[in-house]
Amino acid sequence: METLVKKAVTGDKKALEEVVVQIQDLIYNLAVRMLWHPDDAKDATQDILIKVITNLSSFNHKSAFTTWVYSLSTNTLINFKKKKITNSVRFNEYEIQLRQGLSESIDYTNNKAEQNLLIQEAKIGCSNGMLQCLNHESRLTYIIGEILEFNSAEGAAIFEITPENFRKRLSRSKKNLHNFLNRNCGIVNAKNPCRCRKKVDSSIKKGLILPDHLLFTTNLKNTSLIDAIEKIQNEVSLYRTNPEYNAPESLLMEVKRIITTSKNV
Repeated sequence: METLVKKAVTGDKKALEEVVVQIQDLIYNLAVRMLWHPDDAKDATQDILIKVITNLSSFNHKSAFTTWVYSLSTNTLINFKKKKITNSVRFNEYEIQLRQGLSESIDYTNNKAEQNLLIQEAKIGCSNGMLQCLNHESRLTYIIGEILEFNSAEGAAIFEITPENFRKRLSRSKKNLHNFLNRNCGIVNAKNPCRCRKKVDSSIKKGLILPDHLLFTTNLKNTSLIDAIEKIQNEVSLYRTNPEYNAPESLLMEVKRIITTSKNV
């Protein structure tokens, strides 16, 4: 990767295109977790890729290139203006939503495969929705440190803070999310009544799940994780069993067009 970056900085557009190809998925998956809606994630990813392209010469090779990319991404995502969801939800508001509209059956369809897909849609949408209850800084810290498993030194480099401050931020984020999930999520704590299956019908009625336009169970990179609900044992597993995504093809096409037509790249 570092060799490709050096070539790209000298004006090699094929090398630059390959750099974009290699980092677009990691940026897009970070953005989906941060912003919830795939359309917002796509827009943010394009913004970030353009910033990577235009600021590539500032990469000093003192850290891993992906660390630099994540650092640039976090700075962009903290300030990104979402179009689909304009405001984060508070934990107490989300708690009320989770306790309403529970159903013992899925009446929308009797097809088992369709039901499983809808259950996964509910699980991914809901778990990522819980992340929205954290403020931007806490949310990104949790994603970087807990879900993506960067250590404190790497996390500190990404956020440009000390490892101690990163650990403190991560500890607060983990505590807030753990308390909420342990109090509400039936996957994490079997004593809670809420289950992904029980939320499907009410989510469809409210328009939170659109069966003909699923947001989170399409364009998947690792489908093996999508059937792992029964293996979840804690809140970390809840997020790590969410699938990874391929960045939309239209995103790469647009960035390629920018690379090809720009005189400054």
